Amino acid sequence: MQATSASKRTMAGLGDLVTSNGQGFLVAAVVAVAAQFLSDHYGAPAMLMALLLGIAFHFLSEEGACKPGIDFTARTVLRFGVALLGARISVELIVGLGPQLIFVVIAAVILTLLFGLAAARLLGRGWRFGLLTGGSVAICGASAAMAISAVLPKNEHSERNLIFTVLSVTVLSTVAMIAYPILTDTFAFNDEVSGVFLGGTIHDVAQVVGAGFSVSDEAGEVATLVKLIRVAMLAPVVLVISVLVRRNFASEMDGKRPPVLPVFVIGFLVFAAFNSFGLIPDAVVSFLSSLSRWALLISIAAVGMKTSLRRILDVGGQAIALIVAETVFIAGFVLLGVAVLGH
Repeated sequence: MQATSASKRTMAGLGDLVTSNGQGFLVAAVVAVAAQFLSDHYGAPAMLMALLLGIAFHFLSEEGACKPGIDFTARTVLRFGVALLGARISVELIVGLGPQLIFVVIAAVILTLLFGLAAARLLGRGWRFGLLTGGSVAICGASAAMAISAVLPKNEHSERNLIFTVLSVTVLSTVAMIAYPILTDTFAFNDEVSGVFLGGTIHDVAQVVGAGFSVSDEAGEVATLVKLIRVAMLAPVVLVISVLVRRNFASEMDGKRPPVLPVFVIGFLVFAAFNSFGLIPDAVVSFLSSLSRWALLISIAAVGMKTSLRRILDVGGQAIALIVAETVFIAGFVLLGVAVLGH
């Protein structure tokens, strides 16, 4: 009887969740499907299209039946998508690159984050903005921006800064996808060096794959592998930020002390561990990767709905200079690292 009663309560809770959030989620999903259609047929980055289309529907997030679902999608569906990113990671893939190049990639991530903090302070921007932009450039673009934003203490500029960062790294990543393969040809890099440079510098995974395989199959495989090392840094970076926020800024977190390890980071690590031990079949890995991508695409559409274009334009030229400087910094560091190693 108790089990039946508990089951009924669970079903009722799920029903309430669907009822209150279903309309907003469906709107974001439709926007995501439209964005993917534009990407498939016209070559535009799906993340960028989802963001821009979402901004056009900003009025839905201000009031009405869709508002709770849009908030839910921008928050919970986002974290679900980040957790599933772990299914792409395995220790075997990472070790195969070799310790020296792994060191260069990890150092590039850490130093870009520190550069973002220092440059943000120099330009008079807050530390939150420095972490957000630095982390998105250093790790995996829009996905990293959304994951880092989820554990930062919120203020009146949080959503504006997130939408600006996602928009900027997506545009810069698209530019890099076109320009960086030309650089690898100009510098006469071999396929391995080209892959390391492209995977170590371009922000979003999709653009890394596009740029890498436009050079050669070997460059594409190396670029994807290097990029996955950067993606693997997402969990420890978010963990460190979460611990520091919990210790020093708990009073800014709506009176609640955030968990040391957010649930979505635990999910990321669990999926990565399962994949590393070969417990997830290849077909399931492919399915989870696709599900993660769709969850992130839908959530970025919802994030776009929550922010007006006018607020994005309020960010200013210093913010643009900061994220461009971070992009140039990581590109220069990876080039230097590859040159020093003699690759």
